[in-house]
Amino acid sequence: MISKLEIEEKEYLEEVKVKLKNALEQINDKVRRYAQEIQEQKNYLWENKTGMDHVEKISVRQSVDQSVLTGEAVLDKSKRTQKLLTSPYFGRFDFIQDGQVQQLPIYIGIHAFFDEENNVSLIHDWRAPISTMFYDYETGPAQYESPGGKVSGEIVLKRQYRIRKGEMEFMLESSINIHDDILQKELSCASDDRMKNIVATIQRDQNTIIRNENSHVLIIQGVAGSGKTSIALHRIAFLLYRFKETITSKDILIISPNKVFADYISNVLPELGEETMPEIGIEELAHELLDREYKFQTFFEQVALLLEKNDKAFKHRIEAKASFQFLDKLKEYIAYIDDAYFVSTDLRVNGHLVPAWFMEERFKAYPQMSICNRLKKIAKDIECNIQIYYNYDITPKERSEIKAFVKRMFKFTTLRSLYKDFYAWLGTPELCKFVKSSAFEYSDVFPLIYLKMRWEGLKSYDHVKHLLVDEMQDYTAVQYAVISYLFSCKKTILGDANQSVNPFSSSSSEEIQKVFLESDCVKLCKSYRSTYEITQFAQNISPNAELEVIERRGEDPAVICFENKEKEFEEIIRLAKEFLDSDYHAMGIICKTQKQAEQFYKHIKSKDCKAYLLTAQSESFIQGIIICTAHMAKGLEFDHVIVPEATDDNYATTMDKRMLYVACTRAMHRLTVTSVKTVTRFIKYL
Repeated sequence: MISKLEIEEKEYLEEVKVKLKNALEQINDKVRRYAQEIQEQKNYLWENKTGMDHVEKISVRQSVDQSVLTGEAVLDKSKRTQKLLTSPYFGRFDFIQDGQVQQLPIYIGIHAFFDEENNVSLIHDWRAPISTMFYDYETGPAQYESPGGKVSGEIVLKRQYRIRKGEMEFMLESSINIHDDILQKELSCASDDRMKNIVATIQRDQNTIIRNENSHVLIIQGVAGSGKTSIALHRIAFLLYRFKETITSKDILIISPNKVFADYISNVLPELGEETMPEIGIEELAHELLDREYKFQTFFEQVALLLEKNDKAFKHRIEAKASFQFLDKLKEYIAYIDDAYFVSTDLRVNGHLVPAWFMEERFKAYPQMSICNRLKKIAKDIECNIQIYYNYDITPKERSEIKAFVKRMFKFTTLRSLYKDFYAWLGTPELCKFVKSSAFEYSDVFPLIYLKMRWEGLKSYDHVKHLLVDEMQDYTAVQYAVISYLFSCKKTILGDANQSVNPFSSSSSEEIQKVFLESDCVKLCKSYRSTYEITQFAQNISPNAELEVIERRGEDPAVICFENKEKEFEEIIRLAKEFLDSDYHAMGIICKTQKQAEQFYKHIKSKDCKAYLLTAQSESFIQGIIICTAHMAKGLEFDHVIVPEATDDNYATTMDKRMLYVACTRAMHRLTVTSVKTVTRFIKYL
């Protein structure tokens, strides 16, 4: 039976929808008028292009440009209002300000809506200062920081709703934390093809992170399923709202692990009314910094090689170059070459002497310049010196000879040779080993870039006003040193030290803070993605004492051992077909290596079961049956996860254990682990 309160709320919802529809009609009328006005101005410009002088043409063009900008703003407002029509708000609290008696109902939605007819805000944007009380307080005393100062009072009522397609599906009212009830309902839903916004279920600790305005560098260490990426994106949306006059989506850059992940999260900002921000992979950034002059192994290839071969020397090279001690040695080497590798000699130009001491003095005069730029500056100084002291004008041929002469004064003439010398200076030349076609190993890429900073200099990224770095654990000390050099802007850096796919080159939040000394670090310890049973199962693989489990119950993970591989395949096919007939949207068959993923993909396709294979070249996330590696699955989530070939031989090393943990923590509602005869030692669940 529907309660009186619910009837009243539904009636109010209908009133709001009527106002929204009326507002939308007025907005759309404005859009049509602006479109007509712009067309008329363009027609006028075309018809009178020969009769107008230059000043009048500029004036008309400026008028057109201004009309276009205004029209675009009105069109954006139309889109926001249309979105509100499907789901106007998700929460309400009634607030009595200290010293007043009026009970003010505050409705919270993705966007604000102001009723111009009655001069009142019917819906407040979730990012507005007053809205923070919805996330931070239950009924009782509450306060918020307004533009005019702190406002205190009391929350006397709190409600939460789910409204879809303009219809209220349910309403909750409570004096305790109603977020938990809504959260359980949302977490129980099937997965989506994109990451969803979480404005209706933001928790208090998450809200603090989202509304953090002051940290220059904010490091978020979040356990698997804690929603750290979503929180970071909501933080970006908040900053875009809070500082709308000085920053736009185009001013923000995200360094993402791969194109699939970038596609998966691409919906969050548009859902919140903001444009998608630019994205770049760490390897694409490396190519840009190296001007695409050097070939190198990818991180995906590095991880694949580590999983497929037990090459101790390869592991040692990676581990050695990931440490902070290695970064210190790079800095020492740079200081050393500044002192030791420029050896000047006397130069004569058409009989005119330029002494060695002059060139050495000029080299030391430009300590902030890159070496290549210093050498060019010395050549110019020599030319000026000869012109001033000998009253002699340098010929073009002599100018080229001077540049070549000065360049030879430095011990090395190429970045590659200088980089190889670094390891000779270290006394460990075996650490520098090239792969096929003289390509650099992945672990060499950012040390090479770091050296290039001193050798040639790097391009500027001053246009970026906020940098977002995801999967922070997969970047080394040298990579963070390069990022710090390139991006002086504010940063949000997030990840989980327990989810590194390469334990030989991973970083913890504590280590990252050594690079960003001015940083603040916060932890997200609650895991929301998986059921209690799946989370406990993963905890048995890789325990994390800080992880807090949300009590969302489900079925126990299944660990099934088969007599042979054929039986294992049969069961996986059966589970895949069962999934296709279910209400679930995404199944992940998560393998250890890419070769194994490709084998399963071929087998499943041969059984007329539609599936998608993710590779390093994949660019989008598609609902259905996804076959991939644990490496590619990071950041994604699936309704049902199958981890095949979980034998003791296949999952045997520390790195394998990390992969197994990552694979299992992708599951939201159901987890199945299969093996032949014996299961890996890392599973102690049986």
